[in-house]
Amino acid sequence: MKSINKNILSVFFGSFVLLGFSQEIIKDEVKTSEIKEIKLTGNRIKADGVSAVVGDFIILDSEVNRRKAQIKAAGGNLGDITDCELFGSVLEEKLYAHQAIQDSIVINELQIRSQIDQQMQGILGEFDGSMTKLLDFYKKDSEEALREEIYEINKNQSLASQMRDKVISEVEITPEEVRQFFNELKSSENGLPTFGTELQISNIVVIPEITEESKNATIEKLKGFKKDVEDNGASFTTKVLFFTEDTGSKATGGLYTLNRKRPRMVKEFRDVAFSLQEGQISDPFKSIFGYHIILLEKIRGQEYDVRHILIRPEITPDAIEAAQKKINDIRVKILDGSVTFTEAAKEFSDEKETKNEGGRMINPITQDFNFELTKMEPDVYAQVQDLKDNEVSPVIQDGDRENPIKFKLMMVTDRINDHEADFAKDYLKIKKLALQDKHFDAITKWQKETIESTFVKINGEYRDCEFTGNWLKNR
Repeated sequence: MKSINKNILSVFFGSFVLLGFSQEIIKDEVKTSEIKEIKLTGNRIKADGVSAVVGDFIILDSEVNRRKAQIKAAGGNLGDITDCELFGSVLEEKLYAHQAIQDSIVINELQIRSQIDQQMQGILGEFDGSMTKLLDFYKKDSEEALREEIYEINKNQSLASQMRDKVISEVEITPEEVRQFFNELKSSENGLPTFGTELQISNIVVIPEITEESKNATIEKLKGFKKDVEDNGASFTTKVLFFTEDTGSKATGGLYTLNRKRPRMVKEFRDVAFSLQEGQISDPFKSIFGYHIILLEKIRGQEYDVRHILIRPEITPDAIEAAQKKINDIRVKILDGSVTFTEAAKEFSDEKETKNEGGRMINPITQDFNFELTKMEPDVYAQVQDLKDNEVSPVIQDGDRENPIKFKLMMVTDRINDHEADFAKDYLKIKKLALQDKHFDAITKWQKETIESTFVKINGEYRDCEFTGNWLKNR
């Protein structure tokens, strides 16, 4: 349902629905209100009635109301979204998940379960940390029951997501199709889109140098962790919780699942992980993020479950002071005309991604040099909002996952005001819009064909909805 705001509909960890993997077909003469129980794979679940069946999934009458409550609890605004639109989005999700099962799409069970702790903490915050209130809201008898339902939701969301990716994975677009899309927009009633003000931004980055003493101290610390686990039976997971600097995996005990066919993590990490035997801990090794050790927990075919500890070498005060002096000296040289900003970036900048481009920053979304003002990352916007064109910024202290401390100079090198889309200047943006349109057509076609070949039964008031897809199979 193209008009629905997907961001609003995807709240918390998805909609809580009672799911099953076999079905009992509901006959026309049975009223939804009369259904008190439904049997699924040998288990009995209490239900307030069934609104629909899609393949192997059932959708309960309460689903739409519960989804609306979750959206409101998350601070979302339902706006003009109707119950029929919400219900249609649920039907779509179940269709994707059902077909994923038919296509034997595999999920990573361990990774899905590892998300539950973080999700529980997030939703508990909406209930002032009260598990009692949380269980009451979702009508669950125990935390374990709620966790199992979250697992089912995670699993089916993963199936649905992978199925969507599969549908659009082979969709490509040619330059001629992009031109045709542009011409169709141009001749349409609404005309060409307008792109907002865009900036081209350059920067020079100086990163404090890490001393050999700091590197060696970090390596020795990781060797000590490894020795304690291997010789004394210490818990690797406990050491992750106390010492790792990878905030993204700390809550799950440093757990990642790697797949040989689907690269994840940097090459150095993958190479070490795939060289280990089950239960083996690696020697310390370096990546762009710092120094690691890896414990290989389990090999499951092409998938490797690993835990890791990340430690970054300490940055000394002397190194920070030297970096500050360097960036200040560069700024002075640019201001007195000894060197241009572009020349200084090529000669002095430590940022590899922009150095050879004379400091020009690349927009990670559009992959060109233009940053639309209203869509710019807040931290980047804050650093350039007061700069005039070709003005050198004061020295800015910044940091990221790779470099906790770095110093920057920024400059706005070009400014493009609001303008109607231009095929030559805005080709990459137009290509992206054209590809999205083609993705939508592919999904619409797939959905139409899959609805026709899938058992779908809709009951009660939702039979009066006007759906985009032929869910009622009446046309």
